[in-house]
Amino acid sequence: MFKGIRPQKADEADSSYRLVSNLQGGIDMIRKIIKIDEAKCNGCGACAIACHEGAIEMIDGKAKLTRENYCDGLGDCLPVCPMDAITFEEREAPAYDEAAVLAEKAKKEAQSAHHSFGCPGMAAKSIARTEPNQEVPTFMESQLRQWPVQIKLVSAQAPYFDGADVLIAADCTAYAYANFHQTFIKDRITLVGCPKLDMVDYRDKLTQIFALNDIKSVTVTRMEVPCCGGMEMAVKDAITASGKDIPCRIVTISIDGKILNR
Repeated sequence: MFKGIRPQKADEADSSYRLVSNLQGGIDMIRKIIKIDEAKCNGCGACAIACHEGAIEMIDGKAKLTRENYCDGLGDCLPVCPMDAITFEEREAPAYDEAAVLAEKAKKEAQSAHHSFGCPGMAAKSIARTEPNQEVPTFMESQLRQWPVQIKLVSAQAPYFDGADVLIAADCTAYAYANFHQTFIKDRITLVGCPKLDMVDYRDKLTQIFALNDIKSVTVTRMEVPCCGGMEMAVKDAITASGKDIPCRIVTISIDGKILNR
């Protein structure tokens, strides 16, 4: 048996794993491998977590097959994709290298100080806090100006969008940043969602909102974890699809509640 080529299972057609000689006298493979449609990808990162071999990585808010020889062609990533952005194709590709996959897994486990569940956004982390020196108000008024706030529930033709500055917030940002109402919600129409947990493409709804209303500006608050890149990409794609030139500001919040950029 050739090194790095796993045995075929009984239900795998011969066409999935055909060996072909290359011009250098080595062995290439015509085999089944995944294909990611980046135009459909919303950047949720679910596929990268589901890929136990580590063949998929999140780069610039999009899922990419970065290591073809780590893809076993079984497609654990397909059913978890909410956008149906992953399919199979049969083409020439490096053989599945099980030895390399196992070696990489062992390396990551050795380097990891804690169990990260394969996704930075799911890594358990304690945050130490100290009592503030100055007195803080015991009660602060909410700055929320409309209802509902969930992107999935809001009407694209709601009257409060006309002439509004809009805040589009990843769910966790309001919990991570203490002064969220005063800094971000005040004087803005607020929409919230989670690209990782909501099984929906925000781009369609946001495109409608931007196209049908006179939006003055858009502020996006996202967490520093990679899966939050899906929110940023959805907003940028929707602005482009609306055909309008709407000023857009991206603000990234750290896990310990600091603004990393404005």
